[in-house]
Formats: sequence, C-alpha cells, structure tokens
Amino acid sequence: MNAVVGALEGIAGLGAATLGYSLVEAQSFTTRQVTAEVLPKGSNDLRVLHISDLHITPAQTRKIKWVRSLIELQPDLVVGTGDFLAHQLAVPALVEALGDLLDLPGFFVLGSNDYYAPFMKNPFIYFSKDRRGVTHDIRLPTADLVEQLTDAGWHDLNNKQTQLTINEVAIHARGTDDPHIKRDDYTQVAGAFSENAFALGVTHAPYQRVLQSFSNDKADLVLAGHTHGGQICIPFYGALVTNCDLPTNQAKGLSTFGQTNMPIHISAGVGTSPFTPIRLACRPEATLLTLKAKTK
Repeated sequence: MNAVVGALEGIAGLGAATLGYSLVEAQSFTTRQVTAEVLPKGSNDLRVLHISDLHITPAQTRKIKWVRSLIELQPDLVVGTGDFLAHQLAVPALVEALGDLLDLPGFFVLGSNDYYAPFMKNPFIYFSKDRRGVTHDIRLPTADLVEQLTDAGWHDLNNKQTQLTINEVAIHARGTDDPHIKRDDYTQVAGAFSENAFALGVTHAPYQRVLQSFSNDKADLVLAGHTHGGQICIPFYGALVTNCDLPTNQAKGLSTFGQTNMPIHISAGVGTSPFTPIRLACRPEATLLTLKAKTK
C-alpha cells in the first residue's frame, strides 16, 4: 500500500513540476535565425522577421517588451501570420508591442483569434485529428486591428496581393485569410506570379489545400503560423499535433511541401491562449529569415 501511495505521490510531483516548468517556458522568448536560398538569382539578401500567434492581452507586459526589442534585429521586412489578439482591448497593446517595427515595410494576414475572442474549452480537444475551427460569438475589434496595421503602411494580404521592392528585390506577395475557419479564398489571388519577382505566399493556418495552391502557382516561399509548434511537445521527439493537416514533423521551422519542394516556414509563434498559458519543449519564438539568391 505504501508503495502505491509513494508511486502516486511521485507521479503527482512530476506532474506539478512539469506544469510549473511549462508555465515558465511559455515566457522564455527566443529568436531563431534561419537562412534560405529562395530569391531570384543575383538578388541582394533580404532580412525578414516572421512573427506569428502573438495572442496579445493588455496585461502581458513582458511579452510586449520582448516584441518591441525585435527591432534590434534590423529586419528589412516584417511578416505577421495572424492571431495577433487575445483580448477585446488588445489592439493598443499590440501597437505598443510592435513599436518601431510598424515603421518598416510589412505584410500581414489574420487568424481566427483576430476575429473571435478565446474561450475556455476542453484542452484535450486540441489533440483530436478531426478537430475543426471552433468559434463563438464574442467578436474582437478586427476592423481596428486592420486599420492600425494598414495605417502604419503594412500590406493586408487577406485574400489579396501586392508588389513592392525592398533592397532592390522585387517582391510579389499574396496571401489568404484564415483557412482554419474557412475564410481563405485563393481564387481571389490565383495565377502566375510576376516574372523575375520573389514570389511570397502568406497564410495563417498551413492547410495542405492552401499550400498546394501556392505550389501550383510556383511560390518561392510560404510563411505561416497557427501550429504553435505543437505547443506541448515530447522532448527529443517533437510535436504530437499540428492543429491542421500538416504532418507533425513540419509543426515548425523550414521545410518543403509537395512535388515542387516548395519551401515553407512555419512559426511556432510567440503566445498561447490565455486559458492554457503553457508550452513544453517548444519555446515561444520569432524568426529572422535571411533570404539569399538561389544558386541553382
């Protein structure tokens, strides 16, 4: 009997320690540095800051301060892949967090948490492979968010596209609204990218149907978020789920998709739902992508 009690106490202690560590890890922000040869031959380098899934609330002063510090990375371009908000009063906090990054060229798309407020739900639903986007009727100030970002000069790529030149690199960027809640409509932007331009795709949730559309049009790189890198991972194994139909070995980082081996970069994101503020073996992150000219 004593052995059983001791075992149960040990399990409970391990569980408490793991929970405590995962709460700490969710505040252990880090920056990844990745290099990819995806630009047209002869191009100058392009430094792209990829941020995603900030899930900002006004009380998150530590996160806000860290995001503000990312300007020190001196990116040429910022790309935000959605889920900026996690509170009805979060837009001013987001603007404070982005700070001087808003003075740089930027692209953005939205995620479901930019439309609907997070709410308490069974955390085990996250591990269901048949899970679909679930929302409720508490709306967030989406129009306010879009206005703040576009007024700063960032380009809205929600089922839209645009072209600009940075560091003498011509960029043709297109994106979709959030596929997780079926707001994507790639037909609005479909077709060949501009010749001799860097073809950039942007979406929040990297569902394969959307990635395939970008691949069909020969995108050079697609940026996405949504997965949280798995959020609760097994050390030395990785993610258990991706919250979409990508395989778990593509839950975060740089990889390729489809027969064309289209490069994709999935951000593990910065935040979490305020109702499950934990991460395990998956630190919150932003990524500085140094894009270089193709050599082949």
